Amino acid sequence: MPRGSRIRTSRVTLLAGRAPQMRAAPRRAPAAQPPAAAAPSAVGSPAAAPRQPGLMAQMATTAAGVAVGSAVGHTLGHAITGGFSGGGSAEPTKPDITYQEPQGAQLQNQQSFGPCSLEIKQFLECAQNQSDVKLCEGFNEVLRQCRIANVDHPRPVDHGERNIKRRKYNEGFLQYGFTSTITVGIERPQCVICGVVLSAESMKPNKLKRHFESKHSSFAGKDTNYFRSKADGLKKARPDTGSKSNKQNVAAVETSYLVALRIARDMKPHTFAEHLLFPVAKDSVRVMIGDEFVTKLSAVSLSNDTVRRRIHDMSADILDQVVQEIKSAPLPICSIQLDESTDVANCSQLMVYVRYINDGDFKDEFLCCKPLERTATALDVFEAVDSFLRQHEISWKSICGVCTDGAPAMLGCQSGFQRLVLNESPKAIGAHCMLHLQTLAMKTLPQDFQEVMKSVLSSVNFVKASSLNSRLFLQLCNDLDGPSKTLLLHTEGRWLSRGKVLKRIFELRDELKTFFNQKAIRQFEALFSDNGALQKVAYLVDIFTILNELNLSLQGPNSTCLDLSEKIHSFQMKLQLWQKKLDENKFYMLPTLSAFFEEHDIEQHKRITVVISVKEHLDMLASEISWYFPNLPEIPFALARSPFSVKAEDVPETAQEEFTRLTNSDAARADFSTMPVTQFWVKCLQSYPVLSEMVLRLLLPFPTTYLCETGFSSLLVIKSKYRSRLVVEDDLRCALAKTTPRISDLVRKKQSQPSH
Repeated sequence: MPRGSRIRTSRVTLLAGRAPQMRAAPRRAPAAQPPAAAAPSAVGSPAAAPRQPGLMAQMATTAAGVAVGSAVGHTLGHAITGGFSGGGSAEPTKPDITYQEPQGAQLQNQQSFGPCSLEIKQFLECAQNQSDVKLCEGFNEVLRQCRIANVDHPRPVDHGERNIKRRKYNEGFLQYGFTSTITVGIERPQCVICGVVLSAESMKPNKLKRHFESKHSSFAGKDTNYFRSKADGLKKARPDTGSKSNKQNVAAVETSYLVALRIARDMKPHTFAEHLLFPVAKDSVRVMIGDEFVTKLSAVSLSNDTVRRRIHDMSADILDQVVQEIKSAPLPICSIQLDESTDVANCSQLMVYVRYINDGDFKDEFLCCKPLERTATALDVFEAVDSFLRQHEISWKSICGVCTDGAPAMLGCQSGFQRLVLNESPKAIGAHCMLHLQTLAMKTLPQDFQEVMKSVLSSVNFVKASSLNSRLFLQLCNDLDGPSKTLLLHTEGRWLSRGKVLKRIFELRDELKTFFNQKAIRQFEALFSDNGALQKVAYLVDIFTILNELNLSLQGPNSTCLDLSEKIHSFQMKLQLWQKKLDENKFYMLPTLSAFFEEHDIEQHKRITVVISVKEHLDMLASEISWYFPNLPEIPFALARSPFSVKAEDVPETAQEEFTRLTNSDAARADFSTMPVTQFWVKCLQSYPVLSEMVLRLLLPFPTTYLCETGFSSLLVIKSKYRSRLVVEDDLRCALAKTTPRISDLVRKKQSQPSH
């Protein structure tokens, strides 16, 4: 047996005899040692010696470091040192026989003075009292977590370590490519080229020079400024460079969110910042402020993937806010409008907007945009909406209104989407978009007006169909000092197209007459030479200008069925009035036709033909509008419009008592005279809940699909032929939503690194 082994075994035996309280675990002697060298396993009597906790800890620590072949000593020593160094493995490793006593002394010192002294003491006591050290793994895990939490705590040093000379970093070490870093409270040299951290004893010029010459001889010609810039970059890259660096990283992440939000709201590609915005910002800062500030901008990550992730995060946050607002509304009902269209990649997109009560008024908000992978039937649309509502735990019972266009898939009385919704929510109100209804009503024209309209559009197509004819006509307008305007093509699908096309043609009627004369197109030349035909064109210009104004007044957000029905009813009254004025030979409501009569001195008897056709068209228009827009129920909407002029007996019995209190409230009268109708009834929810809910169920449904139409215009901008594979919902939500994302909360959830 080696001498050293006998000495250490004797010490273990002697200490075990002096500490009868400690029960040594049985162990298997190595083959290289005789059985006599094994530590005794007898347990001493409790009365043999007084209990000494400090001595017990010293014995267990010493045993953990010096026992050779002992399962108890080896496992104990590994558990303590592994736990204190952050390791969580309890696997026994090959013991170091040659040098173990200093480790025991170090652990004893850590038990007395270290930041985890209590955890070490608890682990040692467990090891003393248990026959199997594996039962103390819980104390070992607590010790390991304590060591991780106190990683920056300066380790305790004994009296011998206090006398060791610690060299301080010198600026002159930069010539060898070294800066300094602090590890566990000790300053150590770090190479700025390879990033290697040397020991504290290597803080000497000769050792640093040796590393530089042996590892990085190719950098021998670099000056000190080069190494200083490398050192600055190394310090910025450290995760523990201090609160200042952390604040800069947080600011960089917040900046990337703000830039991504502007990109989404401007409907730009995700690469816009990386390819244009960021380089422009750097150039501007470099020229106007200085190069040192450009490095701060470099910390902001604005790559394509980063912008996409930021937009996705903000979209999810906006959607979460909208869903929470719907669920927490004072009246838990909402209405939706939806429409379907095809994007540039021939993918059918279903867009949905929602209206609910928030902050004392109605709020219209973008809800979702879902692709319809296969067909676009009513069932497909219903399943897409139903899946979204179920995912976010919104009940169909809370849907009080649905507005769609007039497609059979939407309005079918047996299996249309609105019928499927009414099956789930019987109280919901189905509405046909008033803009589409108005457009349908305006298409009706008498036969003579239809022929003139067809001839005018044919003449425009003749000019616009050929690029040569377009250039010649433009040059003719310039030569004749006419208005430098080009002709417009008529598009049947555009609501305002007819009025704009006719107005431009009537302004250029003389130039068109000259052009068709030069081209020898007698049919079109006769059209623009005949005063009778031009009178009809003048009337069409006036009437379609009026209809376009009506259409524009029906568009816009925050409108209700009450508002739009009043505008339609007002237009019906105007049509009746204009027919009476025509009988009196008054044409002030048709300014273009009236000016044409005066310009060409057309006598009264020559106007009769046109006047008869105009009266016929106005009468036809009034009947079409009456058919498409039936009168609204008088009592419910009268109650919403003017509650103080309605009789109590006309109100449903369930709300009569509240109605009586409302009509006799001076405060309610004052509020009604100063507040919009929607805000007034939302405010009345607390005092008159039954009456207010009855009225709000009439006001909340959308009257048009205007928001969906504008959303599809944005969709065409975002998903262009250059971005045809884009999943567009997140970008659309950030671009169209009124709700602002909570960027500060999103930044707090992110790691304070610019790349995240």
